[in-house]
Amino acid sequence: MGKNNFLNAFSTDIGIDLGTCNTIVYIRGKGIVASEPSVVAVERGTKKVVAVGEEAKRMLWKTPGDIIAIRPLRDGVIADLETTEKMIRYFISKVLQRRWFVKPRMVIGVPSCITDVEKRAVVESAEKAGAREVRVIDESLAAAIGANIPIFEPAGHMVCDIGGGTSEISVISLGGMVVTNAIRLGGDEFDESIIKHVRTVHNLIIGEGTAEGLKKQIGNATADKKIEKMEIKGTDAITGLPRRLEIDSVEVRDALQEPITAIVEEVKRTLGLTPPELAADIIERGIVLTGGGSLLKGFDVLIAAETGVPVFRAEDPMNCVAIGAGMYFDYDKNLRNGANDYTNL
Repeated sequence: MGKNNFLNAFSTDIGIDLGTCNTIVYIRGKGIVASEPSVVAVERGTKKVVAVGEEAKRMLWKTPGDIIAIRPLRDGVIADLETTEKMIRYFISKVLQRRWFVKPRMVIGVPSCITDVEKRAVVESAEKAGAREVRVIDESLAAAIGANIPIFEPAGHMVCDIGGGTSEISVISLGGMVVTNAIRLGGDEFDESIIKHVRTVHNLIIGEGTAEGLKKQIGNATADKKIEKMEIKGTDAITGLPRRLEIDSVEVRDALQEPITAIVEEVKRTLGLTPPELAADIIERGIVLTGGGSLLKGFDVLIAAETGVPVFRAEDPMNCVAIGAGMYFDYDKNLRNGANDYTNL
């Protein structure tokens, strides 16, 4: 047994979806072991970590002057290298509590639209956090593996991964991406659109948490027979005083029109670039939606109506990228061995 094979036999394989909103960690053989917000709270000046993940998110916009809550990723890429490294180190130490005999191998899902410099920053952060070997994989390919799509088939499969900072639409065949388009727009823009709408129409300033709550509870991409209502609280933009407001699902849908339309147009553009033979496969097999943004009610119905192609939401859309990243080394081994049967994974 060679040195690399020996190390691999005792190594832990970790898949990470390093998302703008959430970081999800998958360990091969164990499944999803961590899913927390991509937020780090640090002391101002010393940059000492005070909290990470769920606890840090609760501090976002509520911290005293000596503590800063940071979201180190923006639009699916690293905006703060040092803080990202600390966040990855925290998650690794949390899920691998015993002392490492062999440093883990790590695969990280990244948007296809990021630059080589940005990819290098991801690899560097993971290496500094303690990984022995680091690979990056395009998010839509990872999502396809995680969604159990038979990607080795000589047939076209379309995956639309809608994350917090980016949306990526890809056509996959024979284990590779034939066409891929990505835009730096996702669930974060949904929240920002709601914040902007409430401020413009009602002169009420609300935070990201309130906007996210509106999106999840009464947000809808298509007209619904039942109109839902929700009470929110914020600051009056004119008086500066706290104020309550009741808002309905029709208004939330109107607020979301711009980012939703942009994603639908990108799906249509990708279909237009797809070779005819593969397009025929997609019409038969449909489009698979993954990512947290795909959970917006009615999004699958809207895309199907706009494209004329069946649309299905993956069984576990939030975790597909992390699961696929964790399975990547098996996928890579099969690819190098000339495998054409996905069931070997």
